[in-house]
Amino acid sequence: MSRRKRGEKGTTYFDYSLLFILIFLLCFGLVMLYSSSSYTSANKYGDSAHYLKLQLRNILVGLVPMIFFAKVDYRIWRKFGTLAYLGSFFLCVLVMLPIPGLVRSSHGQSRWLNLGPLSFQPSELAKIAMIIFLAMLIEKIPKQLDKFSSIVKVGAILLPLLGVVAYNNLSTAVIIFAIAVCMLFVASPRYAQFIGVGIAGIAFVVVFILFASYRSDRVDAWLHPETAGDAGFQTLQGLYAIGSGKLFGKGLGQSLQKMGNVPEAQNDMIFSIICEELGLFGAICVVLLFLLLLWRMMIIANNAKDLYGALLVTGVMSHIAIQVILNIAVVTNTIPNTGVILPFISYGGTSLVFLMGEMGLVLSVSKGIRLETIESIG
Repeated sequence: MSRRKRGEKGTTYFDYSLLFILIFLLCFGLVMLYSSSSYTSANKYGDSAHYLKLQLRNILVGLVPMIFFAKVDYRIWRKFGTLAYLGSFFLCVLVMLPIPGLVRSSHGQSRWLNLGPLSFQPSELAKIAMIIFLAMLIEKIPKQLDKFSSIVKVGAILLPLLGVVAYNNLSTAVIIFAIAVCMLFVASPRYAQFIGVGIAGIAFVVVFILFASYRSDRVDAWLHPETAGDAGFQTLQGLYAIGSGKLFGKGLGQSLQKMGNVPEAQNDMIFSIICEELGLFGAICVVLLFLLLLWRMMIIANNAKDLYGALLVTGVMSHIAIQVILNIAVVTNTIPNTGVILPFISYGGTSLVFLMGEMGLVLSVSKGIRLETIESIG
């Protein structure tokens, strides 16, 4: 006799496989971070483990929102969707204002807010806020999404946040836009209408590239890195690193390009150091790890007990997949440089903390699944 016939509650599920893959990625990231940054850290700070220590701190900080989101019932965030959207919009506008002591600039762009001892990028908060808000919005109007006019209305609601994010950080705006498109695509019964959405997205990107000259310079450096001077230097050095790694790499810690040739090798160019030290084999293993992570999230989304939970996981899954694709595409010079980090592996503070918070959301959704609904495929 089944549990349901006996009147027993089904056993709840928790995706330990997803948690293990995440922990493995974080640990692998620490190893590669130390390898890629030790030379620069020793010369700049007199401590080869400088960035490693900072990343360990970031992971420990990230565990707080991850555990919090994992323990709290994800359905409660449905009530805070609008507040999350408006709050992130306000903070993204605030970072555009020249407020001494509150707004911090880097590379000519104001992207950080200083709140006492803490400093973070509101644009990273906007990603998770968009996921929570859009999941709430789609859940309310699922049957209306077969109309193109409804897609346009949703886009109009999201446009203000996309606009303020794009003003300072086009790559993050592209990621947020792509997350929204993926969530709407999954929820909509008609796919042909997304051709128009894609065209609108391309037009949006083109306008913002023309709006700032430094973005046009990035496109020129992408097309002709060998003649772009300093603008194409990082790209060329990254390609040299990838090519010199060959099949199995030079060995862990043996990279030559990280010794001042690839600027900020521990950030968005860390994949090139992975290719140099671990070769094509190591690069494929990293991609497979991310595919495993996405596969586990897909299982959770497919078995979520409600549409809201499925959309939350779809948003997080889209976010991670988009960032991995963009980062690897930049490193291999498939697209212009966007400054997008490799999730869980590149050095990062705000981005890593919010990514771990998003993983907590996914784990919370997995807790709501009944074991009998997943045991046949999990």
